[in-house]
Amino acid sequence: MNALNGLPDRIRVIERGWLSANNIVFHEGAAATLVDSGYVTHANETLTLLDTALAGRQLTRLVNTHSHSDHIGGNAAVRRAHGCRILVPAGMAPAVAGWDEDALLLSLAHQQAEPFVFDATLAPGDELEMGGFVWQALAAPGHDMHALAFYCPAEKILISGDALWRDGFGVMFAELHGDKRGLPAQRRTLEALRALEVRLVIPGHGAPFTDYDAAMTRALQRLAAFEQSPERMAKSAMKALLTFTLLEKRRMPRAAIGDHFSRVAIFRDVSRHFFQREPAVVAAQVIAELLQAGVLTEQDGDIVVRA
Repeated sequence: MNALNGLPDRIRVIERGWLSANNIVFHEGAAATLVDSGYVTHANETLTLLDTALAGRQLTRLVNTHSHSDHIGGNAAVRRAHGCRILVPAGMAPAVAGWDEDALLLSLAHQQAEPFVFDATLAPGDELEMGGFVWQALAAPGHDMHALAFYCPAEKILISGDALWRDGFGVMFAELHGDKRGLPAQRRTLEALRALEVRLVIPGHGAPFTDYDAAMTRALQRLAAFEQSPERMAKSAMKALLTFTLLEKRRMPRAAIGDHFSRVAIFRDVSRHFFQREPAVVAAQVIAELLQAGVLTEQDGDIVVRA
């Protein structure tokens, strides 16, 4: 659980890592609200951490920032345990209602999430009270075209999801699938967020941070690099997605990763569209670069994420 100067006592941030998104717990008297629920394979850990953060309160609401598996994967387990209502961004509602695993990037990226039922939707411009503070729902398309961020003007706190991290932002999935609206949408999102007066950001991954202007500068520089080089954007995405896969699977034989790139749609299609190479060739290059960067290591022929 994250302790940070300037974070109100009624807000608890559970920093999770990169397989599960951060969980944000708001104390509301005898009740509480949770933002995002982590990855499905971490659901039991999420419930344990959540029980500690609730400190005896009744969880009444679960709010999602967007539809990706590391943010919604624990929704069903949290609902079973606490009987809470679930609120999702309006744009992701059809995919969840029909449990469209392609639209939710589950089948395309070979990821998991347990189906769940939501009770209400949130749209840009809506306001909701969490932790006794009023939060504005803001459109944050780019990483997820239907994502929402939440801003509290009174406290100048931004819950940014994966639209802004301390050192960047999430994978540009729309662009990877040939939707050229992704990068322009991400630029609009960053420019809109930059106009806010923010003293503290609670991102979807990584610790809360206060160096907002510097983080925004880094994000815009990264975006500009992606705008100039789609191949650089695609290579970054392949590295992030392979790392995510290895965090879930714990380890994979090096020889099996090339086959994984060939079988899983997003790896296969990006390899051929952006690099005009066979997926196994792209896999070998991605592995080599991640090993050199120290993100991955090799143990007895298996590739694992360096601890």
